[in-house]
Amino acid sequence: MCYRGVVAEGRAICPACGEVMTSAVGLEELLEEAGFKQVSAREFAQVDLSQVTVVDLRDENLRIAQGEIPGARNVPLSQIGTGLKGLPDGKPVYVICNTGDFSGEVAEVLVDRGYEAYDVEGGFAAYREAIAQAEPVRIDARGLKCPGPIVKVADTLAGLPVGRRVVVQATEDAFESDIRVWCERTGNGLDSLEKKGGVITASITKAGPASAPEAGATAHGKTFIVFSGDLDKTIAAFIMANGAAALGREVTMFFTFWGLNVLRRPERVRVAKTPIGRAFGAMMPRGTRRLGLSRMNFLGAGARMIRSVMKRNGISSLEELIDQARAHGVRLVACQMSMEIMGITQAELVDGVELGGVATFLGSGERSDMSLFI
Repeated sequence: MCYRGVVAEGRAICPACGEVMTSAVGLEELLEEAGFKQVSAREFAQVDLSQVTVVDLRDENLRIAQGEIPGARNVPLSQIGTGLKGLPDGKPVYVICNTGDFSGEVAEVLVDRGYEAYDVEGGFAAYREAIAQAEPVRIDARGLKCPGPIVKVADTLAGLPVGRRVVVQATEDAFESDIRVWCERTGNGLDSLEKKGGVITASITKAGPASAPEAGATAHGKTFIVFSGDLDKTIAAFIMANGAAALGREVTMFFTFWGLNVLRRPERVRVAKTPIGRAFGAMMPRGTRRLGLSRMNFLGAGARMIRSVMKRNGISSLEELIDQARAHGVRLVACQMSMEIMGITQAELVDGVELGGVATFLGSGERSDMSLFI
């Protein structure tokens, strides 16, 4: 039995006789018999998507053009036979299609299989309108220093559907330029940008992947060769790497020679070494906490002073920048040839570091439009 005739305005087509039912009681009885429930696009826009299962019936071309629903199970109508298998038990299932023409039938199938199913009225078209009219998400980036505000905006938008608006406030002067360029390069819409009383306020609308310039192209990757083991240069490298990752770029950091010390574990690791390897290991700093400045180090006093100033001004430490880079998929590669020369073993490196050589670096460079030697 098909219940596609059910609509939101209190009208329904009786599946038995075709009569238009206008009473609220008749509509409720029909929905109760169908088993699934209907929700408006506005109601669906308020649902915590992390607590439910969303079945998106749009085909791939529509999803690319219109945007994905975060976390949705994509099941085009042509794959319904197998695509509905393995849905999580115990979670409500919301079914959505492009205009609401087919989602009710699929919701009915899911009810028959024991799920608590909901049909989203009007489909993605109505959902997109509801999102545009919803209250914007507020982002407080005041007090954060580069690249903190941009990273926070990127992380927030990543979990929102296309068309959702955010309003971000920041106090770092550089944010005024950064957010303008970030929106331009990612394709997200910068609806307004103003500075008042030292606070920069930007209103942004999340755009779909089709709106981004040269979406999907890998030619905009960034590659950094970290040759120096100086604290200040390493901080600069990771600030730029995190900024590039926030732009959605593929980022590779290739550590060689003195830059390998950045990746060393701070604790002593017992490994077999040659006498030269042991000598190198004893003379070189182990990990980020022992890195010195390139200028005015003063036997480590300069590095401690810089860290103190950074903390006082709310700037992320080098260790926090490294954790941020890992969390955003920045690729950390250690040059194995340099490791062998300097007597460093893989066991001495922090977790998550790949080993690579010149081909790894050149391959990354060919996919990048920027390679920096630091």
